[in-house]
Amino acid sequence: MSRTALLLIDYQVALCELGEHCRMPALAEQVARRGVIAAAEQTLAAAREAGLYVVHVRLAFDPSYELRTNRTPRFDAYPRERAMLADAPGARIVSPLAPLPTEPVIDKGAVGAFAGTPLLGMLLAQGVRHVALGGVATNLAVESTARVAADSGLQVTVLADLCASFDPALHDVAIEKILPMFASVRTSAEFLAEVDHATR
Repeated sequence: MSRTALLLIDYQVALCELGEHCRMPALAEQVARRGVIAAAEQTLAAAREAGLYVVHVRLAFDPSYELRTNRTPRFDAYPRERAMLADAPGARIVSPLAPLPTEPVIDKGAVGAFAGTPLLGMLLAQGVRHVALGGVATNLAVESTARVAADSGLQVTVLADLCASFDPALHDVAIEKILPMFASVRTSAEFLAEVDHATR
């Protein structure tokens, strides 16, 4: 029997919380303005209750930065600044979405969740054929992950209210124009209603 997985992508202190560890204030501001963390927290609780396979994905590096698969200039700042090391405060997943001990956490060295990680094999081994995902930024990690998931034969649902970008216009373009070409775009309420109906 096929399963649904909930993928939570890059809900990290450095990206989602204003403060001393914040690397992207514009993104953190949009996360707060859109109520993303509260929506993700509610979705996560319901997914756990429904028995969905929950996977947390984060941008995090080993001290050598050799597991970094993205070699574009934009990623050069991480090794140069010794940023987003796996055990650094900024790389931590925000407290409201803290993983349970039974929930896998995947560290990635790229934009999307699949490049250089065991995610696809893990999903298939669990019988997952449908992934619902949310995260930041909408036009980067979410879009990249959704594209590869669709190309890998998975059914994809993007939870729009669990997403934000540093630029609201880019979020809107991704949600309204790009993502519907290879994913179903839903609100978390719509998705959870479908989950509730399926588990009754």
